[in-house]
Amino acid sequence: MKPCLLILIPLVESDLATLEPQFDAIYAPDAASRARAVAEHGGAVRAVLTNGTTGLTAEEIDRMPALEFAGALGAGYENIAADHARARGIALCNGAGVNAACVADHALALLLAAVRNVPQFDAACRAGVWRDALPMRPTVSGRKLGIVGYGHIGAQIARRAAGFDMEVGYHNRRPREGVAARYFDTPVALAQWSDFLVVATPGGEGTHHLVDRAVLDALGPQGFLVNISRGSVVDTAALAEALAAQRLGGAGLDVYEGEPHPPQALLPLDNVVLTPHTAGTSPDVRVATVRNFLANAARHFAGEPLLTPI
Repeated sequence: MKPCLLILIPLVESDLATLEPQFDAIYAPDAASRARAVAEHGGAVRAVLTNGTTGLTAEEIDRMPALEFAGALGAGYENIAADHARARGIALCNGAGVNAACVADHALALLLAAVRNVPQFDAACRAGVWRDALPMRPTVSGRKLGIVGYGHIGAQIARRAAGFDMEVGYHNRRPREGVAARYFDTPVALAQWSDFLVVATPGGEGTHHLVDRAVLDALGPQGFLVNISRGSVVDTAALAEALAAQRLGGAGLDVYEGEPHPPQALLPLDNVVLTPHTAGTSPDVRVATVRNFLANAARHFAGEPLLTPI
């Protein structure tokens, strides 16, 4: 008999078809179907598939007495009650590293778009405005790039930065062994050194507003910020104020506080480039993340160590 899997996130038909041979799936990708599924089928659920934003609450875990395995499709797991799950002996995994290349690509795209004014120049060109009427923009190559959070994604960003002849520094909870980039013990110190700052650290209480006014002021009016991690890591009010006052040169954001709606204070500003939390998504990544979840699930139910445990 196949284990019962509760799916709490939207998936396409091909994903559901991929999961079907291994699980009896209950698909509950919205609040109403989720509550109904937990109430009606909670006792049978042995596995849950979610993500960091959607999460899995302690109350839901308590209503699933047979639950033994839960996975976050992406790298983030900030809204999963992980400690509560571990106390129950529930195995947890995520998709750490699976979408790192895609997110790093997007981070560089946002940086280039923000620094080189790509959206604004595109609009100007369509309106018939030629380059002589437009301001020159800074060069990206040869600058100093700071990375906040040097995990799988941070490492991939550093590799791409090398192709632009950028010097790389980073801030992490602790220095990484075998990393050539320069370590800074605070985000402020890193921002003071950097021309560009990319945020690639996990979300959650430990990193809430880690990039605050002090960090933005340290980055300064010639500096640029890119956030492809979680919206909660950056103080949105402080960022909007710094951009509006031109105390920060510009920003590229894929994530926001209050998603799915981008903060209203940012929308009128022409020195910020916005994308709708798409950095880690592509057809290739979607297939790979589902396969990673399946591989972890197979190992768990076979009594083997997980590939990407939380």
